[in-house]
Amino acid sequence: MEYTDYAIKQIITLCKIPSPSGFTQKVTAYLEKELKSLGFEVEFSRKGSVLATLGGEGDPLVLAAHVDTLGAMVRSIKSNGRIRFTKIGGYPENNIENENVIIYTREGKEYTGTVYINGPAVHVYRDSGNAKRDDEHMEIIIDEITKSKEETIKLGISAGDFITLDPRTTYTPSGFLKTRHLDDKASAGILLALAKAISEKKLKLGRKVSILFTTYEEVGHGAASGFPTDTAEMISVDMGAVGEDLCTDEYCVSICAKDSGGPYDWDVTDKLIRLAKEHKLQYAVDIYPYYGSDVEGALRAGHDIKHGLIGPGVFASHGYERTHKQAIENTLMLLWEYLQS
Repeated sequence: MEYTDYAIKQIITLCKIPSPSGFTQKVTAYLEKELKSLGFEVEFSRKGSVLATLGGEGDPLVLAAHVDTLGAMVRSIKSNGRIRFTKIGGYPENNIENENVIIYTREGKEYTGTVYINGPAVHVYRDSGNAKRDDEHMEIIIDEITKSKEETIKLGISAGDFITLDPRTTYTPSGFLKTRHLDDKASAGILLALAKAISEKKLKLGRKVSILFTTYEEVGHGAASGFPTDTAEMISVDMGAVGEDLCTDEYCVSICAKDSGGPYDWDVTDKLIRLAKEHKLQYAVDIYPYYGSDVEGALRAGHDIKHGLIGPGVFASHGYERTHKQAIENTLMLLWEYLQS
């Protein structure tokens, strides 16, 4: 499809911009610039969500993707000068073992470091492979000469400083995109591709459509607010989970019928399935047992809207994630057909 490569380019760019929940100013500034360059007006909610109305009339629809990611924060500074961290978002600590990080101080300084278990050297610690992976038994070692709490404090590091994870973004010649934060920057790139197609008059809208980029989804309240009051329907565009007992893979668009918050709207889900079949897309319908979405935040906040959930299949969610160009394209094509129907 014409706009697939543009979507992938945007995804790669977005994944490289640090934006854990609560520290998303850089990525929202980028979104504002891109949307304005496409000719759209941009609004910000008080908590930082980015909204752009793309056009169309009647039966208002919002497509929501989140640009906040997993990350960490300085919990305390240990007596040896190393950092005890607290997680932002939900993930097992082994998913970030040996990962490079950046620490952002309140004074604007940045320091690199690495996440290790306490006692990682196998030549010294016989049981290092079986050691518990949690915030009590792991630490961040800063790439500065510091051997005490006082020396680290002198660097300007303190509790509450944000910590971002190295995305290690790679795009292979065979079409695989491997990086942290495909959840949900893969979907954000797809929404930008739709905006570009509309701005170039290649996609004609059958209804009023807005796109919403939220900044607190990973902590549960992303789309609880910040979208037009006339919204009749919202579709969360978020990653499709890949694993045992599921049909979704890294090549298809995933249509979620139910997750841990309950079933999605029958009519919305049924229409998505029908369009995927009609246009011979690679798709799967699944139930995600441990999953929540932006649209559920909106529903729990009391908004009376129809709701759905689709997204590209992503392997190894909340870790070093992987998807394929085909999944990006299938998701883009399904949304394309949905918007003009």
